[in-house]
Amino acid sequence: MPSESLNFFNLYSHGFIRAAICIPEVRVADTCFNAERTIQMAREAAAGKAIFALFPELNISAYSNEDLFHQDALQESVYEALFRVARETASLNLILVIGAPIRVDCRLYNCGVVLYQGRILGIAVKSYLPNYREFYEARQFSPADQAIVDSINLGPQKNIPFGADLIFEVENVKFFKFFIEICEDVWVPIPPSSFAAMAGATVVANLSASNITIGKSEYRHSLTANQSARCIAAYLYAAAGPGESTTDLAWDGHAMIYENGNLLSESDRFSLTQQIVYADIDLDRLAQDRMRLTSFGLNARTHKDTLRKFRRIGFEIVPVKDRLLLDRQYARFPYIPADPTKRDQRCYEAYNIQVQGLAKRLESTGIKNVVIGVSGGLDSTHALIVAAKTMDRLSLPRSCIKAYTMPGFATTDKTYTNSLRLMKALEVEANEIDIRPSCMQMLKDIQHPFAEGKTLYDITFENIQAGERTSHLFRIANMRNALVIGTGDLSELALGWCTYGVGDHMSHYNVNASLPKTLIQHLIRWVAQSDQFSLETSEILIDILETEISPELVPGEEGQQPAQKTESVIGPYELQDFNNFYTTRFGYLPTKISFIEYCTWKDKNKGLWPDIPEEKKHQYSISEIKHWLKIYLLRFFKMSQYKRSCIPNSPKVGSGGSLSPRGDYRAPSDSEATVWLKNAEQIPDEDI
Repeated sequence: MPSESLNFFNLYSHGFIRAAICIPEVRVADTCFNAERTIQMAREAAAGKAIFALFPELNISAYSNEDLFHQDALQESVYEALFRVARETASLNLILVIGAPIRVDCRLYNCGVVLYQGRILGIAVKSYLPNYREFYEARQFSPADQAIVDSINLGPQKNIPFGADLIFEVENVKFFKFFIEICEDVWVPIPPSSFAAMAGATVVANLSASNITIGKSEYRHSLTANQSARCIAAYLYAAAGPGESTTDLAWDGHAMIYENGNLLSESDRFSLTQQIVYADIDLDRLAQDRMRLTSFGLNARTHKDTLRKFRRIGFEIVPVKDRLLLDRQYARFPYIPADPTKRDQRCYEAYNIQVQGLAKRLESTGIKNVVIGVSGGLDSTHALIVAAKTMDRLSLPRSCIKAYTMPGFATTDKTYTNSLRLMKALEVEANEIDIRPSCMQMLKDIQHPFAEGKTLYDITFENIQAGERTSHLFRIANMRNALVIGTGDLSELALGWCTYGVGDHMSHYNVNASLPKTLIQHLIRWVAQSDQFSLETSEILIDILETEISPELVPGEEGQQPAQKTESVIGPYELQDFNNFYTTRFGYLPTKISFIEYCTWKDKNKGLWPDIPEEKKHQYSISEIKHWLKIYLLRFFKMSQYKRSCIPNSPKVGSGGSLSPRGDYRAPSDSEATVWLKNAEQIPDEDI
C-alpha cells in the first residue's frame, strides 16, 4: 500500500483510479447551456468518486457548428463558459478534460482543456484534421504543428502549456500519467498516443465527435482496443451524443474505456439523454505489463529523440481516503471465462493444446504406448481423456494406453470404482496393481513403526505410497516401451503439493502442468457436455467431478473417508488459483491481491459465475482470504521452488502462464518469503 493513512478498503490505495466518461446533452452554439451540463455532469462524476472525467470533442461549443466557429460571438462565449466551468468545479476533487475551440495568433485550434480545482493545467491541441467525405475540419481549424507558441494566456491565467506534446503527471498517484489526443489523431497510421505511451503515459483520453454510420461502432471498438493493447495503456474514447446537429449527420454518444485491449466499460449508444460511464483502471497492471514486455522499451529506445521532446506537467491531487470498493467485475476464476461461449472456446483450445503437445512427443520419440496411473480423481482423469483423444488423433488404438489403478492404504471405494469404470468406458488397456504389499515391504525395510502395527501416518507413510506408484509406472514403461504421462497440475506445482522425485512430481511428459485445478474441473465438465466420448464416459466424468479432492494416502475411520481433504490443508483451490494468477501473471502486492479477492469473493450473490452447481458457489471474508493467502505465499516463495526447478516437459496452455523454468517462470530454489509475508500483515483481520 502506498500509504498507511489510506483506507485498505479503498481502490485508490491499491493502484487503481476511477475514471468517468461524460456524454452530455449539448446545444449547438449554446455555450451557456453546454457549460451548465458540463458542470452538472462533473459534479455527478465526482460524487461517483471518479478522479478523472473526459468529455467529447468541442463539447463546450458542440462539434457541429461548422462555419459558426469563426464567429467572434461564439468564440467569446466559449471563453466565458470555460472560466465558468473552472470556477464552479474548483471545489471538486476531479480532473476534467473538456473540448473547446481556442484561438491563438489568429488561428483556431480544436483543443482538449485539462482542468483541476479551478486551474487550467494545460491545453492539448488536435494534430490531424480530417478533410474528407463528411469532414471539413481544415476549413475551420489549424493543426497543432502550425502553432508558433507553446504556452498561452487565458483570462487571469498566464503561461498555460499549449500543444500536442503534453503529458500530465499526477505526482502523488503512482503511474498516473495521462495524454490527450482528439478524434482523428487515433485514426492515423502512427497516432500521437503511441509516442506518448512510450514516453510514459499510462492513460490516453480521446475527445471525439465521430458521427455514426453503419458498422462504425465495431471499427471504433477494434481501433480503440488495438491502440490500448499496443500502447499497454488505458484508452478512454468519448464520442459526441445527443444535441449535435443532424443536418447531415447522426451521433450515437459512444463511450468506451479499454485497458490493454480489454473492454472495461461502454455507454448505451443512441441514448436521447446524457450519461456517464465509469471504470476502475488498474495502473499497476499497465506498469507491470510494460516492464515485462521488454520489446516495449526497445521500441521506445528507437524513438528516444522524439520522446524527449514531450513536456511534462506535474501536479498533485487530493487523496481519496473513504471506503471505496471496486465496481470493476473481476472473474472469480481468472483462468475460466464466465461467458459460456468464451468458456467453450477456452476449453476447446486448452484441450487441443494438450493433445497436440502429447501427439508431438509421441511422434518425435517414435513411441506409441503411454502409461498412466488412474486414481479416479480429477487430474489423472483429465490426463487419461487427453491421452485417449491423442490416440484418436494419431489413428492409434486406445489399447496403446496402459492405464493402471493402484489402490493403497486409504483408497476409497468411490475413486477405485470410478477408475475402473472410466478405463473400461474409454476402452483403454485397464490394469490393477495393489501397492500395499510393496509399500509394506518398504516400511519393513526402513523399520517404520506402521510395519510393526503402530498407527503412525506421517509424511514417510504418505510418500512411500506416492513413490511406489511412480516407481511401478516407470518400470512398466521400460517393460512396455512406453512414456509415463504425468498428471500433476499448475495449482499443485504452485503450492508444492506433490511428492518430489520418485513421486507424482516426475513423469516422462506431463500434459497438465500448465492447467490450474479450477480449469481442469471445467475442462472435464466441457468434455462431458460436448460429447467428446460416449454417454457412459460423460456420466462417469460428471460423477468424478463430485469427488472430494484428496491424495487418499491416510486411512480414516469407518464412514470418514477420505480422511485427508486437500483444501482444508492448503486452502480452497478457487482462492489459491486466484492468488497464483495475480502473483505470477502480474506480480501484485499481497495487499492488492487480497483487496481484489475480497471485492470479488465477499458476496456470492454478486458478480458472474461460470456454470457450476449452486452448492459450490462460495464466499469468503477478509480474514479467510488473508489466512489462505499467507499459506500460498509461504509455500510458493519459500517452500516449493526446488520442485518447480526440475519439472518434466509440459505444454504451456494459458496466458496465466506455466511454472516451468524453461518457460514462463525462473526463480531461485532458495529464496525467502519475508517481504511478501510482511506486506500481507497489512491486510486487516476483519472488515471495518
